Amino acid sequence: MNFKTPLLAGICVGIAALPLQAAAEEGNPDVVTISHYFTGDLGLKGIQAFFEGFKAKTGIEIVDSPIGHEDYKMGILVRAAGNSLPDVFSYGAGARPQFVVDAGNVQPVDDIWDSAGLDAVITKTVADGATIYNGKRYFIPIGYHYAGMFYNPKVMAEAGVTKLPETWDELLAACTTLNDKDIDPIALGSKYRWPAQFWFDYLLLGTAGPDYRAKLMKGDASYTDPEVKRVMEMWKQLIDADCFAENSNANDWTDAGDQVARGDAAMTLMGTWITGYWNGQGLEPGTEYDFFPFPTVDDGVPVSVVGPVDGFLVSQNSTNPQGAKEFLAFMVSDAALQANWATVQGALSPNVNVDPSIYTPVMKKALDTVGAAENFAFNYDLATPPPVAEVGLDMFAKFMNDSSDIDGLLQDTQRAAEDGFKQ
Repeated sequence: MNFKTPLLAGICVGIAALPLQAAAEEGNPDVVTISHYFTGDLGLKGIQAFFEGFKAKTGIEIVDSPIGHEDYKMGILVRAAGNSLPDVFSYGAGARPQFVVDAGNVQPVDDIWDSAGLDAVITKTVADGATIYNGKRYFIPIGYHYAGMFYNPKVMAEAGVTKLPETWDELLAACTTLNDKDIDPIALGSKYRWPAQFWFDYLLLGTAGPDYRAKLMKGDASYTDPEVKRVMEMWKQLIDADCFAENSNANDWTDAGDQVARGDAAMTLMGTWITGYWNGQGLEPGTEYDFFPFPTVDDGVPVSVVGPVDGFLVSQNSTNPQGAKEFLAFMVSDAALQANWATVQGALSPNVNVDPSIYTPVMKKALDTVGAAENFAFNYDLATPPPVAEVGLDMFAKFMNDSSDIDGLLQDTQRAAEDGFKQ
């Protein structure tokens, strides 16, 4: 597989200037270089705690290159194409690791997995679903998230929504009730496209089911299929019923979170990282914010939950692969640092030894929701190859701007997706 595809055309300028500490520290056994997308205040402090703990234990220094999440998505592929990856880099489990594994840009970690006894450390469902590619272990997880309907309890109660929506019809009814009170029902900050994907994910999983969704993600089904058209028509129901706050594509996910926190909007469909954001603003979990699972759409369809698993891979051209692997095993094995990471990130820990008492009541409920689900699905942009993910994310943004021509939009998307699968 060749990374030098049209997907990367035009983006190398600027990204090429991203820091490349690996070259500066080439061959030093006392250094591990790393790039990641945890650049927010809380995330950066949380990951730096891993660096400090690892250096204290081993004497190995971590040389850090944090990159903003949006730039990172393409930037890491540019660095892979140029054989300039650091020793370790972050990714979300799913199609993206598969992409770099197939391209030969990363090396397996079975040796450290076995020697560190990670089978006894990492939750089996996460280990089975996120770490194995082409029959080998490549990915070591450090946290995972769940996307749910996060809401402002006071706003919902005062508007008269006393029963949280459990079905599609109840969600539409709640939107009507909130609109009648001049409250925007749903905030969506799709400026960078990806927050819209959760609506597509849950509607597709809740109607066509996980097997069909897996076929679509692999290119074995078409965006022009009736199953996909039905999803877009249901999504359009929400738009036509004024369920979404205006100017969704002008706001990012934190803007949407702020709308809910202020009471300008009642709810937002977002990952559990929003709890870390709100906690950092001093909001009280369970009182000033809470969540409910995405409503059931069709009866009889397996219950799915959606979210990413964050973790790290070791590059094929790492100059210190042993140190890199030891660092990753340390990140997931140290229960105290894992607990700290889960707390600051609003994440769930894959480490079975982390005491559940560290979680807020809201996060405990999220943990129980994930545990009760029949299927855990990686969100759209982690479930389909990166070139195709770009196509789908564009579709979601276009749809939020203009939902009038579903057939035309799906036909265009299918043509572009077919090209994407060839890259």
